Amino acid sequence: MKTTAVLGAGTWGTALAVHLERAGHRVRLWARDAALVTELRATGSNERYLPGMAMTEAVLATESLAEALAGARFVIVAVPSHGLRAVLKDAVPYLEPSAILVSATKGIEVESLQRMSQVIEAETAGCCRTVVLSGPSFAVEVAQGLPTALLAASADADAAAAVQEHFRGRGLRLYVNDDVAGVEIGGALKNVIAIAAGCVEGLGLGHNALAALITRGLAEMSRLALAEGGRRDTLAGLSGLGDLVLTCTGDLSRNRRVGIELGRGRTLSDILAGMRMVAEGVRTTRAALALGTRHGLELPIAAQMQEVLEGRCSPLRAVEALMLRRQRAEVDG
Repeated sequence: MKTTAVLGAGTWGTALAVHLERAGHRVRLWARDAALVTELRATGSNERYLPGMAMTEAVLATESLAEALAGARFVIVAVPSHGLRAVLKDAVPYLEPSAILVSATKGIEVESLQRMSQVIEAETAGCCRTVVLSGPSFAVEVAQGLPTALLAASADADAAAAVQEHFRGRGLRLYVNDDVAGVEIGGALKNVIAIAAGCVEGLGLGHNALAALITRGLAEMSRLALAEGGRRDTLAGLSGLGDLVLTCTGDLSRNRRVGIELGRGRTLSDILAGMRMVAEGVRTTRAALALGTRHGLELPIAAQMQEVLEGRCSPLRAVEALMLRRQRAEVDG
């Protein structure tokens, strides 16, 4: 059996562990929370983040990075974006030189404006090859073995192919892509657009408004991806349009849920207080705007969402502001 380490025992990390176990791999699932590790070992399931999904003895829960990483050829990093750098700092001494790091985190670091693969490469000094795992995927459906298609994106074709083969299993099909920037920007910004989509739904503004928002959101994502060196065709694929549609319309989307509650008049602090899991779009909105400013880009949907998230504007006024912007040609340039 091949050994894979999963750093992060939240919803997504646990779902990937369950999938890999089902595909015949031995998995070491690392969590910082000792109480969670005790629970995982005692019950064989993660009732806190992914209830009802049993794991066999092939998944070993541990709070020791040394134990999790020993002999692991594939290391999946599935922690929230704001905690990624700190976890990597602690993990580096235990990484196998031949390990392939798989980034399963979507977001942009607020302080540095780096994409997640850039954070990984900075903290590991490029000692290991990095592959980005992204695409339209709700964790619970992956854990259940329902059909899902993802991307393995890397500048290293052999590393991407290795991840493609290693992760393949019942219910999960992977495609490879070498456009890391395009894949990561798509995966990060779709969460911002999903908050806006939730606002549209919470306000009861109808299907026309939602379709317009998703389409113009894709244009906004593409604009920033191109500035970061990505390709437009990548944003038309799984990690762009595919992930955007799922996150903007699916009932399991945390970011969409935040937007729905904002549209219904609740405050952001009140919404987040009742959520156990992270809605990455809340942090990504500010980072995306700063990155857009760095590139001299206009990101009107993200800008209005930041006004709403910071309490300076109501969701309805934000939509009105977008509708009243100067009319323009549909295609940039």
